[in-house]
Amino acid sequence: MGIQVEFNPDLALRDVEEFKARRRGADECVPEQLTRGRSYVFKKKGQRNYWLLGEIPLVITNGNQELSRPQASIRIIEAMHYLEGGEVWTRGRYLVTEVFEDSTIHFNGFARI
Repeated sequence: MGIQVEFNPDLALRDVEEFKARRRGADECVPEQLTRGRSYVFKKKGQRNYWLLGEIPLVITNGNQELSRPQASIRIIEAMHYLEGGEVWTRGRYLVTEVFEDSTIHFNGFARI
């Protein structure tokens, strides 16, 4: 038995419709309105590690590693692991540095363009 840890190069949250349909919590979804300079909380199942020293993309996931293009550039400013119902979760806070409203490429791998 080992320790399962996932390293994530992005923050992948569910579409806000999942929250509206009461299938996910608000902190598990991308907010309906993202605002530059504002911070938001997030929650992800599993023990996850994020890069804290720079910007990463915020994407929408449908599950099974199906990801949207980046919705915003963010900085993870807080992340912690905890137990809930006998399962490991990661929760934290991210700061929106820019909201993307076009189809331009904003990241090259891990580098912000």
